[in-house]
Amino acid sequence: MPTYEYECQKCGFCFEAEQSIKSVPLEECSQCHGRVKRLISAGGGFLLKGARGEANCDAHSCSLARSGRGCPLPSAGEFS
Repeated sequence: MPTYEYECQKCGFCFEAEQSIKSVPLEECSQCHGRVKRLISAGGGFLLKGARGEANCDAHSCSLARSGRGCPLPSAGEFS
């Protein structure tokens, strides 16, 4: 479930809330009951993994490798 950041327009209080993507954004500050604004944040990111759970690209997990076009991801040994 995504975590959204909010900032109160009245008191400046910042907080995070876990909400479903389908949830309506929060509107009220829990501290002063002023209006809050949902902030745009970088987020946590995500990593695409192959069919067997590895983060490398091979002929079994990457459609680019199977098609012969090569793979843009580094091999498992190149991850630090």
